[in-house]
Amino acid sequence: MNAFTAAAVQIAPVYLDRDASVEKAAEIIGEAAANGATLVAFPESWLPGYPAWIYGRAGWEDGVSKDIFARLHRNAVEVPGPATDRLCQAARQAKTNVVMGLHEVDHEFTHGTLYNSQLFISDQGEIAGLHRKLMPTHAERIIWGQGDGSGLVVAGMSVGRVGGLICWEHWMPLARYALHAQGEQVHVAAWPDAPEIEQVANRSYAFEGRCYVVCAASWLTTSDVPGDFEAPEALSASINPAGGDQGAAVLMPGGSSIVAPDGEIIAGPVYNKETILYGEIDLSRIPREYQAMDTAGHYNRPDIFDVRVDRSPRRPLTWTGGSAAAGPAGAEG
Repeated sequence: MNAFTAAAVQIAPVYLDRDASVEKAAEIIGEAAANGATLVAFPESWLPGYPAWIYGRAGWEDGVSKDIFARLHRNAVEVPGPATDRLCQAARQAKTNVVMGLHEVDHEFTHGTLYNSQLFISDQGEIAGLHRKLMPTHAERIIWGQGDGSGLVVAGMSVGRVGGLICWEHWMPLARYALHAQGEQVHVAAWPDAPEIEQVANRSYAFEGRCYVVCAASWLTTSDVPGDFEAPEALSASINPAGGDQGAAVLMPGGSSIVAPDGEIIAGPVYNKETILYGEIDLSRIPREYQAMDTAGHYNRPDIFDVRVDRSPRRPLTWTGGSAAAGPAGAEG
């Protein structure tokens, strides 16, 4: 499929409600597909919402912060699990590929840790890849653990070779290179919101990688925050003074955009409103740009630079010599 329509979702989730957000995502996927999209991209940690309170409530041993984290933990997503099954069903029914940003919990290995993840779902409703953010930024480290090299994936989808990075990972040169070297054609850049410097990163990524970039940035206002949220005052640090006139303070003004492989913006950026941004992608443009530069090919010097990526999953323990389900006395462990 050389030419297709991509969609960047700039719509608020049902904040901190996993199941309701999944159903809203299914509706959005259906709407985007009805408008011709065969790739639908969601922002960073959209399911069930970016933790905007952390910049105003990051105190040590803060009981309210613990309560909010516990709430987020209850609404995190296991992969695979019921929430991903529903998303896969929605993608299959809509016949469109989906890249979803979510809070992930791994009940098999790291029961208490959350990850900031991107889930890649094919138009056949199958999980095609999972990427965990390698390095949470600033106060995000009180929410998320670190991903590993196994998540530096470029998924083969019906629309081409699709990869993604999350937020400030776009300023990790070796993470970018790892995706460039896999022949990434379409890159989903997931952000909480995307002001000017993030647009610079999106355009630079497209130019460097000779790929399309679909930037999905969040829209969120104070009216989207549930009435029983534990610390509404903590959100004041995230209020955007340049917000719109929707009658509620804007926490995340969006900034979704779509960029061509020469760095040209072909759709957006759009701010201060809830929308789905559409853009036309033509993969036949990519080889034209390779003439001048192929970052992992003829514009590389492997005789000088040796880049190695450890794709081993990092697990907290490895069981040997017996069953992992039983302790020394045969009890559940």
